[in-house]
Amino acid sequence: MKVLRLHGARDLRLHDEPSPAAGAGEVLVRVTAVGLCGSDRHWFEEAGIGDAVLARPLVLGHEFVGVIEGGVRAGERVAVDPAIPCARCATCLAWQQHLCLEGRFAGHGVTDGALRARLAWPAELTHALPDSISDPEATLLEPLGVALHALDLGHVQAGTTAGVFGCGPIGLLLVQALQAAGASTVVANDVLPHRLEAAIALGATRAAAGDEVVDVAFEAAGEDAALDDAIAATRPGGRVVLVGIPSGDRTSFTASAARRKGLMLLLSRRMEAADLSRALRLVESGLIDLAPLVSARYPLEDWRDAFGDLVRRSGLKVVIEP
Repeated sequence: MKVLRLHGARDLRLHDEPSPAAGAGEVLVRVTAVGLCGSDRHWFEEAGIGDAVLARPLVLGHEFVGVIEGGVRAGERVAVDPAIPCARCATCLAWQQHLCLEGRFAGHGVTDGALRARLAWPAELTHALPDSISDPEATLLEPLGVALHALDLGHVQAGTTAGVFGCGPIGLLLVQALQAAGASTVVANDVLPHRLEAAIALGATRAAAGDEVVDVAFEAAGEDAALDDAIAATRPGGRVVLVGIPSGDRTSFTASAARRKGLMLLLSRRMEAADLSRALRLVESGLIDLAPLVSARYPLEDWRDAFGDLVRRSGLKVVIEP
């Protein structure tokens, strides 16, 4: 089967490798679509992300869907939770599996991801997909789960005023999730005009103008400038949720700007165990529309074009279909 492996910064190579076999508690998934994420961009450009560095040639891709091959669920279309918690540590036992430091994550560290024709994955982490959600759209269910977890950290409820600073796919999903949660105002900000236009088209109340005062701000760009804008826009006593992953594993802001307002800064990591099912329900109900976010689709053999789009940020969500 075809497998795309990262050997170093900007060094991806297509390999022919044997198909894996499903082990105990696993299913064999034929991968049909993989969304490329900002974290994949970090791995591609920097050969690492945060404090994780490339230790061996790695298969990227954690936003993926496919079809189960073999067994009683053969032929079932599934969306896949990419996080495998250890289920033994104190964090997991406290029902905070998304914070498990001993777990594995697809396309991260030494755990191969989904940019390949097939992979074996724990059966309990595969969720049946309805026919109403196409494969390319379904790659956005995991990012939507990430957005929903961030939303919860922001304590959003009916009447909340909010800002989204960084309107890539997760930011755009936050715009929709905020509306679904009853936010009365959603301002959006991004340095890329096409992403800001997408935010407005998907329901943001207006583009940020510099005079906003919101209850909660979501920084979804991984950039200090976006965090500065988020802090400036948040009311005294409000919340700022950091969702974006910075280059160089360092985030900085002017302490006095946040301290004088008594802001609560929260860091959001991945999604909780129930968020993928929650994302599915929101999409099925029509409250979240995934289709407008899919901007480009490529076969695995055209990975150069796909990663070129990702690095340039020329669209929204780039999808590879192995």
